[in-house]
Amino acid sequence: QVQLVESGGGLVQAGGSLSLSCVLSGRPFDDYGMGWFRQAPGKEREFVAAITWFGDRTYYADSVKGRCTISRENAKNSVYLHVNSLKPEDTAVYYCSAVHVIAGLWTEASSYDHWGQGTQVTVSS
Repeated sequence: QVQLVESGGGLVQAGGSLSLSCVLSGRPFDDYGMGWFRQAPGKEREFVAAITWFGDRTYYADSVKGRCTISRENAKNSVYLHVNSLKPEDTAVYYCSAVHVIAGLWTEASSYDHWGQGTQVTVSS
């Protein structure tokens, strides 16, 4: 019943910025910690960022730390990912994910219960 829908992907020039959004429906949003993952062709899904239930803690992959911000607005059932200084290697399908009770690590895809359909981000040089 939980649905996650991402938006905001597209074609961006290297050095630019992009903001992604994800809306959760079907259950109370503050029941879920939220994460962003990405997957490039031929590669495994990799962690990008995560945020706890009320936004008091955040986690970032080394590849994006310092140029990425994850945030949430519980009143809008939404989580956001803003990335600046985009690089061609940021090109991937970006997925929003949700976890109700985490039994593993925030950085592991297997920890999450629900996934969105993904949104394509392409960074051109």
